[in-house]
Amino acid sequence: MQRTIYIISGPAEVGKSTTSKRLVERLDRSSYISGDDVSHIPVNGRGKPWLCKETHDLTWKNILSLTKNLISYNYDIVIDYITFPSEARWLVKELNDSDVRIHYIILMVDKETIIHRDSLREPSVQMGERSVILLNEFIDELNDLDNVLDTQEFKADQVDLVVNEILNSNRFLIS
Repeated sequence: MQRTIYIISGPAEVGKSTTSKRLVERLDRSSYISGDDVSHIPVNGRGKPWLCKETHDLTWKNILSLTKNLISYNYDIVIDYITFPSEARWLVKELNDSDVRIHYIILMVDKETIIHRDSLREPSVQMGERSVILLNEFIDELNDLDNVLDTQEFKADQVDLVVNEILNSNRFLIS
């Protein structure tokens, strides 16, 4: 049976975790991979994934291993992580021999919304300037707007509308 992988990506404060968790609830046989949690498996000696190539590579290899294990047990998978197009292409290549469909969704909002949403977080987890840097990195990398889903106007109680768009559109399919 063909399984589906949903990569929910985008900069901080666009609704990745909220959307991913709701999507998992809507799937019949589902699993959730938090890339942030996976990146924190190594405790001492861990670098920041955006600054340390070793931590970045280890995080993605761990995500790949978890994904393969879950596929082998016939689960659909939702990956919640800041995933740039090159990383999505790498994952597709690594899973080429698997019977899976991969959807890559980049949630986006504007700079003011990111700054505002970040200010609403607990001070200990606010990302500050890093949020805007990530937004700009995504803008620079986006060649194909088919993968972008603008969540600017959506409120937390409207997440079902976002999930419906993900589930009912083939525009996010990359393999």
